[in-house]
Amino acid sequence: AKNFLLTNEVSLERKLKEAILALRIEQAFTKDRILELYLNEIFLGRRSYGVAAAALSYFDKALDELTLAEAAFLAALPKAPSTYDPDRAPELARGRRDYVLDRLLADGAITAAEHAAAIAEPLVTRSRDSIDYARADFFTEDVRRQLVREFGEDGFYQGGLSVRTTVDPELQAKADKALREGLATYDRERQGWRGPLGVLDLAATTDWPAAVASFDPGFEVEPWRVALVLEAGSGAAGIGFADGSRTSLALADVRWATPELGDGEFGAPVDAVSDVLAPGDLVAVEWVTDGEEAGGRWALRQRPSVEGALVALDPHTGRVLAMSGGFSFRQSQFNRATQAYRQPGSAFKPFVYLAALENGFTPASIILDAPLVIDQGPDLPVWKPENYSDNFYGPSTLRVGVEKSRNLMTVRLAREIGMDKVVDVARRFGIDRGLGTNLAASLGANEVDLMSLTEAYAMLVNGGREIEGRLVERIQDRFGRTVMRRDERPCPDCRKLAWDSEPPPVLPDTRPVVEDAPRAYQMVSILEGVVQRGTGVAASRIGKPLGGKTGTTNDSRDAWFVGFSPDLVVGVYVGFDQPRNLGRKTTGANVALPIWIDFMAAALEDAPATPFRTPPGVRVVRIDADTGLLPGPATTSVIAEAFLPGTEPTERSTGAPTAANPDPNGQALPSLPRTAGGGSAGGLY
Repeated sequence: AKNFLLTNEVSLERKLKEAILALRIEQAFTKDRILELYLNEIFLGRRSYGVAAAALSYFDKALDELTLAEAAFLAALPKAPSTYDPDRAPELARGRRDYVLDRLLADGAITAAEHAAAIAEPLVTRSRDSIDYARADFFTEDVRRQLVREFGEDGFYQGGLSVRTTVDPELQAKADKALREGLATYDRERQGWRGPLGVLDLAATTDWPAAVASFDPGFEVEPWRVALVLEAGSGAAGIGFADGSRTSLALADVRWATPELGDGEFGAPVDAVSDVLAPGDLVAVEWVTDGEEAGGRWALRQRPSVEGALVALDPHTGRVLAMSGGFSFRQSQFNRATQAYRQPGSAFKPFVYLAALENGFTPASIILDAPLVIDQGPDLPVWKPENYSDNFYGPSTLRVGVEKSRNLMTVRLAREIGMDKVVDVARRFGIDRGLGTNLAASLGANEVDLMSLTEAYAMLVNGGREIEGRLVERIQDRFGRTVMRRDERPCPDCRKLAWDSEPPPVLPDTRPVVEDAPRAYQMVSILEGVVQRGTGVAASRIGKPLGGKTGTTNDSRDAWFVGFSPDLVVGVYVGFDQPRNLGRKTTGANVALPIWIDFMAAALEDAPATPFRTPPGVRVVRIDADTGLLPGPATTSVIAEAFLPGTEPTERSTGAPTAANPDPNGQALPSLPRTAGGGSAGGLY
C-alpha cells in the first residue's frame, strides 16, 4: 500500500492509512496479483523499478532468461538495494543471495541439487561502469519528446515503461568533449573576450570561497571551474576557488582575450593581465597540459557564443550512437542536431554529382571549370557563380569537382543534367525541405537539419539502402512485454534451441533501395578523395580509411563536415543561433572539420583500418588523375577509379591541360575533345 498509494512520511496518520489500504487491497486482489504488482513497482537499485528492469540493469537479460541464482539475487535486493550492490560489496551481495537460496531449499521450493548448483554459481553482474549512465541531455530529451508523441503524457510518465536507447556512452562522452572543446577553441580564436561571468564586491565579502561556491554560471561549467580574481597585475592574476585554494593565471593564458567590439572588430592586443581581468571578476578557467609547463596550468576560458551539433550513427542500422545538440543543455534545450534547419552549402554537392553519375557521367568525365553566366529570368539580375578561391581551373574530372568543392563545375553540371534530377536524388536520400529547381540549389541553398544530412551520407556508405536515425532500441511495458523495437524484421528461427547442421537464421534485408550499390560506392570513393587530396585533407592524419565533405554557406554563416568510416557516419555543424558571419575566411574545413577529427580520432582509436567494401558491379581501373584517361607517357599522377562495367576509358592520356593548370586571369581555357575516353560520358563545356 505504501509503495503504490502513500508517501514515506513518518507519522501515525500515515501508518493508519497504510493498514486500511492494505486490508482493502487484500480484499480486492489475490495474493499472487498483489505480489505481481509489488514486483513490478519495487525499487531494486541502479535506477531500476520492478524486477524486469532490474534483470536488464544487473544481468542484461529478460526475466525468463535468468538463472535460479540470478533470480535469487534480485529477490534479495528489496531490503537494501544500495547495501547489496555487487560493485560496492560483492561478498555481502553474494551472502544475501545465498541466504535467499537457503530459504528456498528450506521451504521446499528447490531441490538440494538445484540449491548446490546455484550456490556454486558465481555472482556476475554488469558493472556500473559498463552501464555508464552518460550525460546525454540532448539525446534523452529527444527520446522523451518522441515517446510523449507515441504514448501520450500519461502513458510516458505513468506507464512504467522500460526504454533502452541506442546511445553508446563512451561515444557520447567523446562527442560532448569534441564539440565543447571545438566551439570553445573557435570562440577564443575568432570571437574575442566578452567579459567575466559575474563580479563580486570583494570589499563587502567576508567569505569569498562561500561566495564562489554559491555562484551560478548559468551553464554546465565542468570540466572547467569557476574562479575568483583576487588580484590582477601585468604578468599574472591571482585567483581563488570555492574550496579556498589559490593559484595564478599567467599572461600567456589570458593573451587571447582581446576585447570584442562587434562587427568583427577587436580591441587592442592584451599586453597585461590587468587589461582583461580585475579583482572581483568571476571567470571560468581550465586545467591544461600541453607540454609547456610540467604538470599543467590554469587558463582563462569563456562560454562560446557560437553553437553547434554532432551526430554519430551506424550507417547499416540507423542506430544513433551519440548526439550532442549544443554547448550547454542547461542554457538552451534547443537541439541543433534535429531542430536547426540551415543551408548545407557544399555538403549538398555529392547529391548533385550522384545525379550526374545516374545520367551518363563517370568519375572521370571532364567538366569545364570556367566563368559562367546564368540568366535567371525577366527582371532578375544575371547570376555569376564563383569558386571559393575566385580562380578558374579549366577542364577537370568530375572527381576533382567534388574533392576541391568547385562551384562552377557543380552549377555547370546541374544545368546540363537538369535540377529536376538533382531534386529527385536528394528527396530519395531524405533531403526534401525547401528544395527548388533553381541552379543556386545545387550549391546547397536549401535547408536541412544535421540529422537528415548525416542519414543521407549514411545511405551512401551502406550501399544505397534507406535508413532512419533511431534513438530507441526497445521499449517494454511494466509487465516486461516488448511494445516497440527498432528492428521489427521477423526471425522465426532465432529462438530455436537445437540445430542439426542447419545454416544459421538470416534476417531479410527489407530496407528500400534508394541507390544502386555500385553508384553509391562510386560516390563513397570520390568522397574518400576529399580526405586524401581535397578540402578535408586534414582528416587524413587519423590514418584510417575515411571519406567526407566540407560545407560552407554564403557569408560563412554555417560550417559543416559530414564524414565516415565504413561503419560510422558523423556529421558536425557549427553556426550561430541567430545566423551571422562566423568570421573572415571561415569554412567547414577550419571550423567543423577540427571537431570531426577530434571525435573520429577518439572513436576509431582502437578500431582496425578497415577498407571500404567494393560491391559487385564495380571495376577499379588505374587512370590519369588529371585527364581521366588511361595513363600515358606524359602522366604524372595516377589514381584507382571506380567505374561501372563498360564505362571505363580506353584511350591513353596525352597530357592535355586540366585542373592542374589554373588560369589566374579568369578566362575560359581551350576545350579538350568532348570525350574523356572511350565508353565515358564525355566532357562538359
